[in-house]
Amino acid sequence: MSAVLDLTRDLISRRSVTPQDAGCLELIAGRLAAVGFHIEHLRFDDVDNLWATHGHDGPVLAFLGHTDVVPSGPEDAWRSPPFVPTESDGMLYGRGAADMKGSVAAMVIALERFVQAHPAHPGTVGLLLTSDEEGVALHGVREVVEHFTTTGQRIDACIVGEPSAKAKLGDLIRVGRRGSLSGTLTVHGVQGHVAYPEKAKNPIHSFAPALAVLAAERWDEGNADFPPTSFQVSNINAGTGANNVIPGELVALINFRFSTASTADALRERTEAVLRAHGVEFSIDWHLSGHPFLATPGGHLREVVVGVCRDLCGIDPEQSTGGGTSDGRFIAPMGAEVIELGPVNATIHKVDECVSIADLERLPDLYAEICERMLR
Repeated sequence: MSAVLDLTRDLISRRSVTPQDAGCLELIAGRLAAVGFHIEHLRFDDVDNLWATHGHDGPVLAFLGHTDVVPSGPEDAWRSPPFVPTESDGMLYGRGAADMKGSVAAMVIALERFVQAHPAHPGTVGLLLTSDEEGVALHGVREVVEHFTTTGQRIDACIVGEPSAKAKLGDLIRVGRRGSLSGTLTVHGVQGHVAYPEKAKNPIHSFAPALAVLAAERWDEGNADFPPTSFQVSNINAGTGANNVIPGELVALINFRFSTASTADALRERTEAVLRAHGVEFSIDWHLSGHPFLATPGGHLREVVVGVCRDLCGIDPEQSTGGGTSDGRFIAPMGAEVIELGPVNATIHKVDECVSIADLERLPDLYAEICERMLR
């Protein structure tokens, strides 16, 4: 069994359902300490975080990942138990195999190799891991970055191990991500009997015309790096359960995935203006989970990662800003160039999540070569 496969299997076997870590960070910290890394355990609230560094001064190249996983769902729906790593037909099955215990294991192996080969390398290489990425993400990397701000810790370049590939390792890298702005919208009405609508105010009827405008709105045109901003309603709830009662309020959950062509403030203002223009009585609780970010074309890390994919995978990678959000959204505002590179994402969060063993075996080579090109 190879080193990366062995470590991935060990990590999968730990039932680290978010925000639990189940000993993953302690295992990794012990390995990296043994090869000379300085270890900091950063616990905020009920969340464990690890910051392991080797070297001094800048530039600082960080690898970023998470040890927590989403729940498995019904375990009897899996071909094998989700927390028992199982190999079949060239694939390794288990919850977290692709998202993202395979990447975490590959990062650890790559860093061990790099510092053993170059114990006096210039700059600093680091590994930042959290057990709070798949959940609310309040006390993970978000709070670590706040801590770094007070301590003066810098990060100049960051590789995120999120599963980025479409069909095979290296075919796509994420060079940025859209921002995410959510709102819990409450439309206020007056409850009453459906036979006497003049004595009530139906919030569903009040909201419907405004919703039609919001759903049809062209928020921006996007740009060369991002698609246009999208607006979605993920849930609407109203009613008492009786068909003869006009409800007194409606609650809708809305979300914007927005590009650098828009700002969160402008999206808030435009949404509320539409509601007011249609006479909707409302209150709204906004939550901004992350601004959009982009690794500048021609940036050093971006060029290095593209070159590594070409040279080691034989692929000119697609450079994408698609998908959801990642913890890279917290690192980018530090002034860091952020790139996401990891295995195929076809099975993430699904029953029978798996990763190609061949891709897993090659991933440490990619991460180690990035270290070589950035810090040698």
